[in-house]
Amino acid sequence: MPKPLISIVTPCFNEEANVEACAAEVARVMREELADFDYEHIFCDNASSDSTPGILRELAANDPRIKVVMNSRNVGPLRNIANGLKHTSGDFVIPMIPADIQDPPSVVPEMVRRMTPELDVVYGVRGSRRENLLLRVARSLYYLSIKAAGGTAPPSHAGEFLLARRHVIDAIASGGTNQSYVRGRIAQTNPRFDTVRYDWGLRVHGKSKNSVANLIDQAMNGLVTTARAPVRWALLLGILGAAAGIIFAIVNVFLFAFGVAAAEPGIATLIVGVFFIGGVQLFFLGLIGEYVVSIHSAVHPEPSVTERELLNFDVPVVATVVPSGKERAN
Repeated sequence: MPKPLISIVTPCFNEEANVEACAAEVARVMREELADFDYEHIFCDNASSDSTPGILRELAANDPRIKVVMNSRNVGPLRNIANGLKHTSGDFVIPMIPADIQDPPSVVPEMVRRMTPELDVVYGVRGSRRENLLLRVARSLYYLSIKAAGGTAPPSHAGEFLLARRHVIDAIASGGTNQSYVRGRIAQTNPRFDTVRYDWGLRVHGKSKNSVANLIDQAMNGLVTTARAPVRWALLLGILGAAAGIIFAIVNVFLFAFGVAAAEPGIATLIVGVFFIGGVQLFFLGLIGEYVVSIHSAVHPEPSVTERELLNFDVPVVATVVPSGKERAN
């Protein structure tokens, strides 16, 4: 009887100092603690400009369980993960173990132990984060805003480091990969889940390629794809603003009529106009936003991810021209 297969996805961009150690640590954990399972470790290279592709080719040549997807251009970390999920074939899937193994593979055995037949997903929840105070506060505020928005969201401080059953991955893949906020899309399947808390490790080699701009993009992506509340807040604010303008106008008419207006002539009119026009604009922006959200949730085209090379997959290798340096830029 074949062993259950665990698919592990590792996105990477210019991680020449980390990919070998990542592959070795995953192999050690699977060999020593999860010998009853087979695995495939899929590295998704995001058009690295260093020696990462060469190292990955060597790793794949020495171990058929290591598979490589090489993108022809940098599509960003989240879209890279979403695209990598299309190549998984395991009974269980881990959408991300980072190349720097800050989310440690040593937590995976506990995830597997927690995955009872009644559960669909086991989330890894980061306990302590070894990062600066400003970033920790920003993350906490973001998770609070997700909850306040009333959308379907994963547990606070959970990322793509999780263990999901095949049917969950198939469910989110069927909607296309344009919505690349994987953890949010998994949460939207309303899975039966458990959590495993762990300490987020320090990056030992190199610097993170996940820039502040990428973090902001990921945060906005997560917010608009998991909740409609922000759009409705804008709609409500528009209604309240327009109502306030109308009430203020009525009050000023009465004050002017009885000769008790305190402002210079014309000032009240300007204030009323600003309140009213601003409120109407917010109202219509919120209304249009509702339609945009509805369209966005119904139409999910495939992302433009062109794969330059596939290694150790049972499909023909696709070769394309590598884009110029500008398209490589993160």
